[in-house]
This record gives sequence, C-alpha cells and structure tokens, in this order.
Amino acid sequence: MSTSAESGTTNTTETARPTNSAGGRGRQKGKKGVDSSIGVMGGLTLLLMILAYMKGPDLPLRGLQTSWTLLQDVWLPLLLGFLLAGFFDVLVSREFLVKWMGEQSGAKGILIGWLIGLAMPGGPYVVFPIAASLFNQGVGVGPLVTFITAKSLLSPTRLFSWEVPFLGWPFAAARAIPSFLLPPLVGLIGQRLFTYFNNR
Repeated sequence: MSTSAESGTTNTTETARPTNSAGGRGRQKGKKGVDSSIGVMGGLTLLLMILAYMKGPDLPLRGLQTSWTLLQDVWLPLLLGFLLAGFFDVLVSREFLVKWMGEQSGAKGILIGWLIGLAMPGGPYVVFPIAASLFNQGVGVGPLVTFITAKSLLSPTRLFSWEVPFLGWPFAAARAIPSFLLPPLVGLIGQRLFTYFNNR
C-alpha cells in the first residue's frame, strides 16, 4: 500500500512538473544574454578608461565626473521605473497576465499590448523595467513586442505637445497614422522571428 501511494505521489509530481516551452527557453537565454552584456560593457568601459588615460591623465576623472552628472539627471526616473515594475509584478498575478497576454493569447494579446502601449505614459525609464517584468512573468513575445513598438512609435503626449506645435497637423498626422497601425504587424512578425531564433 505504501509503495502504491509513493508511486502515485511520484507520478503526480512528475505530471505537475512544467515543460520547457520556447518562451521559457528564450527567457533563460535572455538572462544569459544580460550577464554576457554586462561583461562586454565592463570590458569596454575599462578599455575606454585606458585609452582616455593614454590621451591625457586627467581624462578618466573628467569622464567619471560627466558620468556622475548624467546619473544625477536620471537616477530618480530610473528608480521610479524599477519601483513601478516591482509593484506591478506583485500586484498583477502571473495567471492573469498569461491568460490575457500569454503565448497562446493570439490576436487578443496583440490587441491588449497595442492599447496599453498607446495609453501608457512615461519614457523608457518606465517602459523597459515594466516590459522586463512582463516578460519574466510569462507574457508572450508578440504582445510584448507590440507593446514596446506602440509605446516607442506613438505617444499622445508627445504628439500633441511637440509634434503638432512644431511640425503642424499634416506632418504629425502623416507620421501618427502609420505609427498607430504598425505595432500589431511588428508584434506578429516579432513572435515568429523570436521562435525562429530561439530554436536555432
């Protein structure tokens, strides 16, 4: 009797064990890519510091001072972006995101990513931390590509605050209309390209 129970428990455990989908493998590759990119950036930084010192002993310090000035300008938006992504991660359940924007959500997920991208305020400091959080929680590549593309191509705030006043309605409309229509197509193509690259 105990052997049967143990066998049943083992089978249940093995059945519940999730399978590795293409999206999961892609997320693991993405983490490795982030680690390798940190190494590349660190090596390039060190190389540029050496080149700067060879050109002038005072240049590395000036470069660090310039970097510190840039960091002072962007640290608060960066911090807020990461805080938003963190709270979004704990407040919105993974099951909800996968249901509406997962790999199997199809046109529904593309549409939701499109609308969120068009409506979301904030710059890249907000968008990319949230996009990384969505990706890690299982949001499909197609909806996520659509979301980022819509946000990058068309911002209602930028359109009415900058483009229309400076460039006029005809130019703003000529750019805004294709920018509005393009993200779903980019999302569909991006989903297929991701699957292709991930399986190579």
